[in-house]
Amino acid sequence: MSALKKLIGQTAIYGSSSIIGRFLNYLLTPFYVHIYSNEQYGIITEMYAYVAFLVVFLTYGMETALFRFSTNKPNERKSIYSNTLFSITATSSVFILIASLFSNDIAILLKYPDHAEYIIWFSLIVGIDAISAIPLANLRLKEKAKKFALINFLNVGINIGLNLFFLVYCKQMYEGGNPNWIVNQFYEPQVGVGYVFISNLIASLVKFIVLIPEMNFQGGFDFSIIREMLKYAYPMLLVGLAYVVNETLDRAMLKELLYRQYLNEIPEITSSQALIKAQSANGIYGANYKITMIISMFIQAFRYASEPFFFRDQSNEKSKETLSKVMNYFVITLVFIFLVITLYLHLFKYFIPNESYWIGLKVVPILLAANICLGLYTNVSMWYKLADKTIYGALISFIGVIITLSINLLFIPKYGYVASAYATLICYGSMMIIGYVLGQIYYPIPYSIKKICIYICVGFGLYYVSEKFNPSVGYDLFTYLYHGLLLLIYLVIVLIMERPKFNFKSV
Repeated sequence: MSALKKLIGQTAIYGSSSIIGRFLNYLLTPFYVHIYSNEQYGIITEMYAYVAFLVVFLTYGMETALFRFSTNKPNERKSIYSNTLFSITATSSVFILIASLFSNDIAILLKYPDHAEYIIWFSLIVGIDAISAIPLANLRLKEKAKKFALINFLNVGINIGLNLFFLVYCKQMYEGGNPNWIVNQFYEPQVGVGYVFISNLIASLVKFIVLIPEMNFQGGFDFSIIREMLKYAYPMLLVGLAYVVNETLDRAMLKELLYRQYLNEIPEITSSQALIKAQSANGIYGANYKITMIISMFIQAFRYASEPFFFRDQSNEKSKETLSKVMNYFVITLVFIFLVITLYLHLFKYFIPNESYWIGLKVVPILLAANICLGLYTNVSMWYKLADKTIYGALISFIGVIITLSINLLFIPKYGYVASAYATLICYGSMMIIGYVLGQIYYPIPYSIKKICIYICVGFGLYYVSEKFNPSVGYDLFTYLYHGLLLLIYLVIVLIMERPKFNFKSV
């Protein structure tokens, strides 16, 4: 229990920075959809899909390798850390240089021929963030969760502050015909959505500067250490890339596939009209996807705390029992979040203040279910990291990529972004099952499968009941009480399942 309490405490601190920080960034979504059209928001959605992919590519699994090697070789921790930092800094610098040199060609390829500056800005963002990821990982390794949280809060605060500065203060002053010296110096209306990217870039630079004291190279350069770490890390790179493909590639595919579909099927439509229509669908999907990010934020907070924790706890004879108990509480929380959002989706939709986006709300329950599967896979996938069989993680992830690409390619032209939502669900569901089966063969953990299945079935069952048997029309007080009762039923079932020895006669 002491180990569990420690993990919960660490998760709470990481969660405060991750969940609160990402929630504050999350609040930028209604802000963006309010000031930008569907197609303009589609640009933001697409560009950040590439960012997620590139950050994983540029860290190439070295975060997890840092945890593993630092735990196994505590006497060489300084050297391991410094060589990890050497490696990431070198590769990220090369990436920034190449992307900047070929920015015009890349911009044309992405159908933004007039905005080569987007490519330069984003190359700097992902390169700087990749380097920053290593000292942040080292803070997690040293259990400096509070410092980790403060740096993330600073990053988020600057990003939000600059968004408000450019897109509220400067924009309103300029459009009101009363620009002052500050507005004249820092605001150009034609930059448009570019201010979203500029704000992110400045925030990433400040985070990097704050982390410089943590970037020590005291261990000296030793390529043999890097080579050994890369052998462990390269399958984790494939895992990370596959995760980003499964999580974000659908946005890029939506734009491209729908663009071609509209050109082929709609008579007399121009290329620019087809592109705007495709970006609009992408923007609707991306905005509604943001509603499901509450589960993603919890999963990320858990991952931040759990990876270094489970590596340290592996030598404990009860470590597998701890993994099993953690899974129970993890599932309970995920299903609870699923129910809160789906039962009160009529309230959560106001997170997107523009009604033109609400047509996409139908994908939210599907994506929430997909994120539950992702959360379960995140937990069961610890086995291949602990057993040094990371190649299996790459194999499972590759299967997930094939599923994602196949379903999206086949069904986006007919079903649009709904196909992308189901592709995400089927992908993560398959990975979860395969990961569990292989884990029980190579690193068996006594999960309470019966309990886990009951919690999930009860959660989905209550959602089904809420959809099919609503005793009231509209969303009046009775409906709120009805949904509250369904949520209470779930909590009572959890209480009974987790405390089987509770004596009701004594109450």
